[in-house]
Amino acid sequence: MLGAVSIMLSDSAILKKIQCQPRQTARYKQLVRELGLHGDERRELHERLQRLIAGGQLLEVDSDRYAIPQAAADKNLVIGRLTMHRDGFGFVIPEISSASPALKSRLSGDIFVPPHAVGSAMHGDRVLVEVVDVRNDGRAEGRILRPVDRAHPTVVGVFHYGSRHNYVTPMDQKISQDIVIPHGMEYPGEPSLVPSPGSGRAKDGHSSSAKTEGEEVIGRNKETATAKSESTKVFSRTTNDQRPTTVLSKHRVLGKEAARRSDWSDLENVVVDVEITDWPSATQNARGRVVEIVGYQDDFGVDVEIIIRKYHIPHRFPAGPLSEAEEAEPVISSAEMRRRRDFRDLPIVTIDGETARDFDDAVLVRRLQSGNFELQVHIADVAHYVWPESALDQEARLRGTSVYFPDRAVPMLPLELSTDICSLRPQVDRLVMSCVIEIDRRGEIVGVELSPGMIRSAERMTYTAVNEVLEGDEAQRKRYANLIESFELMRELAMILKRKRERRGSIDFDLPEPVIEFDDLGLMRSISRSERNNAHRLIEEFMLSANECVAGYLEGKGIPSLYRIHEKPDAKRVYDFETIAATFGYSLGVGALPIQRMQFKTDRRSHYGTGKRPREIEIAKDVHITPRMYQKLTEKIAGKAEERILSFLMLRSLKQARYSEDNAGHFALAATTYTHFTSPIRRYPDLIVHRILKQVLVDSAEKWEGEVPVGVSSTSEESQVERLRRTGPESPSPWSKRRDHAAHRESIKLQDGPIPLEELHSIAEESSQSERRADDAERELMEWKKVKFMQDRVGEDFDGLIISVTKYGLFVELTDLFIEGLVPLNTLSDDRYTYHENTREIIGQRNRKIFRLGQKVRVLVDRIDPVEKKIQFALLEEEKPRVTKRKRK
Repeated sequence: MLGAVSIMLSDSAILKKIQCQPRQTARYKQLVRELGLHGDERRELHERLQRLIAGGQLLEVDSDRYAIPQAAADKNLVIGRLTMHRDGFGFVIPEISSASPALKSRLSGDIFVPPHAVGSAMHGDRVLVEVVDVRNDGRAEGRILRPVDRAHPTVVGVFHYGSRHNYVTPMDQKISQDIVIPHGMEYPGEPSLVPSPGSGRAKDGHSSSAKTEGEEVIGRNKETATAKSESTKVFSRTTNDQRPTTVLSKHRVLGKEAARRSDWSDLENVVVDVEITDWPSATQNARGRVVEIVGYQDDFGVDVEIIIRKYHIPHRFPAGPLSEAEEAEPVISSAEMRRRRDFRDLPIVTIDGETARDFDDAVLVRRLQSGNFELQVHIADVAHYVWPESALDQEARLRGTSVYFPDRAVPMLPLELSTDICSLRPQVDRLVMSCVIEIDRRGEIVGVELSPGMIRSAERMTYTAVNEVLEGDEAQRKRYANLIESFELMRELAMILKRKRERRGSIDFDLPEPVIEFDDLGLMRSISRSERNNAHRLIEEFMLSANECVAGYLEGKGIPSLYRIHEKPDAKRVYDFETIAATFGYSLGVGALPIQRMQFKTDRRSHYGTGKRPREIEIAKDVHITPRMYQKLTEKIAGKAEERILSFLMLRSLKQARYSEDNAGHFALAATTYTHFTSPIRRYPDLIVHRILKQVLVDSAEKWEGEVPVGVSSTSEESQVERLRRTGPESPSPWSKRRDHAAHRESIKLQDGPIPLEELHSIAEESSQSERRADDAERELMEWKKVKFMQDRVGEDFDGLIISVTKYGLFVELTDLFIEGLVPLNTLSDDRYTYHENTREIIGQRNRKIFRLGQKVRVLVDRIDPVEKKIQFALLEEEKPRVTKRKRK
């Protein structure tokens, strides 16, 4: 029923209805009445309203009234995201679109909020701020009127007993205030489970036993917990994931579970998860109740549990998605077989890491009679099992992506699907979406065929095994003798595709990444450099080709879809990189950077009649930059001593890739059209692209093989004419000087697709946020692991490389361990050192010793801050040869 309703009820329809109201506000009951909604339609309306609020398209004025965001003409109001400092002040990153035109022209950068003006807001909240002062340089100060959207319904922290009250110190240092835990709120679970007085050391005599693995009900009682779960809508970006589930904790993570204790009578220094019941004010701290006891920080696996809760990563599957996953039919019916191409007799293989458990892609390369290559990329057909608007679909959208930690993973889909029915396991029939590509000897695409398919993987290969076969390992070549020819063809084709990407300017940063190795007890043994061998490269090339082909096919048919875009870098970042690269004698070749000089109207008014010239500010204008400029520089520095530092800085100068319904090209890949199609088990956007492609094939396939729809795209003259008819004349690349972006958008004639553009926009925004959340969580845990690893190495010395120079010291990365630490400026005791911003160097005033980027140094691990998870190094002085003075005769 929901699928039928969604055609009538859409985000745009809701927004139009509210915009038509006199003050652009409407109550929930009013919308229900005027839209004529009943039953499940009312629930869908509530979900869509919450999603529009999370996306910033609506404001919740009160508990039952919604409004279109609009800046008051007579007030300096703007909406933004609050970032707090541990000292109590904060900055609001403004959403410029919510500001009035007058305020837009004056604002430049973030808005400073002093401690007394923060109010009840907390770090990460989306807030409404009033700008009270704007300085001449555009920097502003403001006060927060109220939070618009809360970022932290729960907070993870360390529990402490106090003389006046118990409290929890948040592990996120940007949440600077302790959270008060009132009497009776120290333990999760039903009141009957709270221990009687006198049973332990805890304040007021409380104690508790740890919950067993099957106990997942959180809250004072089962009914309230279930009610809370029902009221927490699945599209909320800040879910606290305190949802009850009926199964064991195996559904939460892949890998070893965290250590569990049986006695929590003493909660001092125990990490707990707290639900906020009363938000902070100017006169009192926030108050909350403990909803989960996580464990001690040093217990095995607890660090992962802390990170999961700190970043509000959904990790418990509710009963609905689990029930749907368990009911999925693993047997393929004869009717379904007739609707698919049969590839089961071909030697198709999966190639993944040694520890991988979800296999969502399989490949095969054959040589055709024409001498061209046939590349087959088969991707698990997750969309066959996860239907739109189902409980599984809503849970997958909420999670957005699987999250991978060094020893565990939080999957996007339940294990029944992600590691079984959808996973392309060897010697088992599996449903796939197939992309069969014909490629000539230069790597150019001759033709593409897209269709539903069915495969039976011949082998579950690993990157290591395939690489050993290609490197000539006798034992491996004997074991996989029947696949050697296929692997060698794969290598040949991958090299051709790589050369093709290089010709068009694709950037390839081959930066090593750290890999943490564990012993049998789960303790860190070492941190090593990740190996990227031939097998990794050939799978990368094949997946890139499939993603481009699918994106090109959908765009060529004018179907709205999701794209993976990577916009060209900002002029300011290019300028900063050019400044640093020049100190090494390199340049991207962008030439002189155009500068625009501007004056504020307020400055001109204040200086009028004084004879003084108003101060001018310089703003870097748009710069012509192409991927080939980056590519040429990477080739120049290859193998040089400065390669590591310049590659790192080049990467930092680029923007972050994201999802969008508007195709802006992929700068780093030098691809005009690109999407994510190859990982629907672990990425929600890939699942959406599968749905769109499957529906398009049913509606408008170029040919049918019986009951099998087949989409065909080729480079023939006829197909080129059809493509030009749909998309307009061939246009320059998205980063070309000749590109007219507005004209290009108008030239693309979009048709009605399976998913409306407004919905695709929301999915793209949510998926990009989920991806960033996962990246931040993975990065923080990796840093935490590194700090733990170095705790026993205080006093040891290592070789390092200066990767950043700041006014407060040098950041040094240890050469072999990829561990970063700070050498504070005040610890350089042999001279008085000062930071020179124009050259980004630290120079001694007397000895003129210089510390600069890329310089090799020897450092000693001086101290480790376990609270801030930071490492401090001390610089070791080079021993100077002693000069012995001759005695006078």
